[in-house]
Amino acid sequence: MSINTTFENIQFHEDDRAQRLLNIFDSVNGQVNISHVNSTKHIVAWHKHDIQTDYWCCLKGAFKVGLAVKNEDGTCEVKWEYLSDKSNRVLKIPTGVYHGYQAVQPDSILLYYLTHKYNPQDEIRAKVGDFGESWTTENK
Repeated sequence: MSINTTFENIQFHEDDRAQRLLNIFDSVNGQVNISHVNSTKHIVAWHKHDIQTDYWCCLKGAFKVGLAVKNEDGTCEVKWEYLSDKSNRVLKIPTGVYHGYQAVQPDSILLYYLTHKYNPQDEIRAKVGDFGESWTTENK
């Protein structure tokens, strides 16, 4: 018997918001990605999906996660969640929910699983502020 191992290349994408490793395990259903977010100043929002569900887990640092829906009467509902490397939980983002994030700590790392391979036709975008939300942190 011989040991036959192989390597698969991982897709890499970099912009002014983050460095991303995409489609890490190509043989799984869906897609596993990692984003390394350097800055706490950038907001990566909003988009939703009609097909895929997202699962997010913070591996390092912390994230403020925005979740939003447009109601049939034209009003909007916005909810804030926080993920950190101390919370030990996975956030499930169902179809139809706009979502985005802002790193709360520099050099934060987000692991996210998509139930389907990325499809740009399944990404419906909205602009920051479209839901009347404020991403600033309130002093208490």
